[in-house]
Parts: sequence; C-alpha cells; structure tokens
Amino acid sequence: MERDRVVVSKANAVSALPVNEGERSEPERTGRALTAPDPEVTEKPVRRRFSVENKLRILRLADRCVEPGSLGALLRREGLYSSSLTTWRRQREEGTLAALKPKKRGRKTTDRNPLASELMQLQRENDRLAKRLQQAELIIDVQKKLSQMLGITLENSPERETP
Repeated sequence: MERDRVVVSKANAVSALPVNEGERSEPERTGRALTAPDPEVTEKPVRRRFSVENKLRILRLADRCVEPGSLGALLRREGLYSSSLTTWRRQREEGTLAALKPKKRGRKTTDRNPLASELMQLQRENDRLAKRLQQAELIIDVQKKLSQMLGITLENSPERETP
C-alpha cells in the first residue's frame, strides 16, 4: 500500500513518518481561475490559517521525528517554517490551548471604564459653566466701566467681595 510507505534516509535509517509523494495536509485551492493572471494587477497573498487540531497533529508528527532530516522533510511537506513549529511548541508547553487558536488581527479592543461616560458628561458641564462664568465676569466689567463713566457709585455688598 503506497500510503503506508516509510521514508528511508541515505544512511538506511527508517523514519516514523508515512509519506505520500507531494502530499500536504491542507486542501488544494480550487477557487483560482485557470487563465493567466493579468500582469497589471498584483495578486494579494492569502495568509494561511491553521486550526488547533492541525497544529497539534503537526506537533505530534514533529515529536516523532528522531532521524536526521526527517523534521526538515516534515516541514517541507507541510510548507512550514521552523519558527512556526517553535512558536506552537512553546504555546503547547505553556498549556495555553487557546493560544494555539488564530488570534483576531488588527487593533486590540480596550475595556471601557464604566465611569468614563459620567466623566465626559461632567467635563462638558464644567466647560459650559466656565463659559457662563467668563461671560458673567465680562458683563460685570462692562457694568463697572459704564457706572464709572456715568458717575454712579456701586456699593459692594458684604456677601460678595471682589478678589
């Protein structure tokens, strides 16, 4: 049976990995057109995503590679870099199975402070009151100047003193 054939290295050592010629673990992509691509438009590369089960399967196969060159053959057959394997091993050793799942790309969401809306409302109210105070002080200054021009003396009330 060709599926159960085992790879034999140059030193006649047997690897524990069954291999088919040209076999890859990911499915063939059939969604592309068979016509030649337009030379004016560059094709955007598609990032491959590996499921947790696929990562664990590859890690189990990599752990069984004991012969020289068998790990390299596995990486070539799966189309992987050794850095991916190293990252997956580290995540597996940390015991974070969730870390093996693909993470959402882009900006990370931040948790909103529950008091943030109240803070914004109070800041707006503070700004509004500061504008009203500035307007009231301007009106008082105009009244003082007008009273000086007309010769009217204003009495300072004891409850309100100027700073």
